[in-house]
Amino acid sequence: MRAVRYHEYGGVETLVVEQVPDPRPGPGEIRVRVAAAGVNPVDWKVRSGAVREVLPVELPAIPGRDVVGVIDEIGEGVQGVSMGDRVFGLGGVTGATAELAVLSAWAHAPTTWTDEQAAGAGLASVTALGGLKVLGPLRGRTLLIEGAAGGVGSAAVEIAVAQGATVIGTASERNHEYLTSLGAVPTTYGPGLAERLATLAPTGVDLALDTAASGSLTDLIAIVGDPARVATIADYTNAHRLGVHLVNAANDSTLLAEAGELGRQGHYTPRVERTYPLERIAEAHAHAERGHTRGKIVVCV
Repeated sequence: MRAVRYHEYGGVETLVVEQVPDPRPGPGEIRVRVAAAGVNPVDWKVRSGAVREVLPVELPAIPGRDVVGVIDEIGEGVQGVSMGDRVFGLGGVTGATAELAVLSAWAHAPTTWTDEQAAGAGLASVTALGGLKVLGPLRGRTLLIEGAAGGVGSAAVEIAVAQGATVIGTASERNHEYLTSLGAVPTTYGPGLAERLATLAPTGVDLALDTAASGSLTDLIAIVGDPARVATIADYTNAHRLGVHLVNAANDSTLLAEAGELGRQGHYTPRVERTYPLERIAEAHAHAERGHTRGKIVVCV
């Protein structure tokens, strides 16, 4: 099969498209013929070696974790899917940006989603759902989402709104119209946030989800009044010290199925800022590294 690989840690110049052996699914896994794969911040951090102490990979490695595709091989013990089913899901830390990928968690992709949208749903949706669930019931509560225009933030906004929350999202001013379209009340991040929130939510903010790791956890705790009502998916350095919930993305088929059902109901549509063909993978990673992505970046295979 054709796949993107890097043979050493480094910059985008290490990414090459080459022929590699086909992967095979083990027990409890499936293999899909990939239509598109998501590009996530963790992909370039792993590729660069920046997180090698936490997420070491065996080189050469294929970047990417989430895909959409059609099942072409089913591992031992797998039930509930058939050959030819269109699914979206997650594999390991690496392995997705290729013509074939092995998944350990998946769900049927809604017909309402394009391949590009479904490719951007896996990691964002399980991370967003994980972060929201630890905060408890959302209906009737006011939720602040830091970094609301990114991949996880965008998903969290739509999902929280669907669950009955009033959502205030922080983002740069260029993304305020975008946040409004998702159902959030937009505001800027940084100094003066508490004062802006006092105007936007005069009865107070109940909960906060940090998707940006911008160093705002202390402020978020002060805003909601209790570290137990704050969750972060990104600020590993401060989460334990401050006692907030730290949420890691899990390969959880139940969460994927929940996201897919929200998609079928029209309550969650993965947002894709830009797509790239496989041969332009270096451009896709460079775009991701610049940050400030609105929604997701996707590679079409």
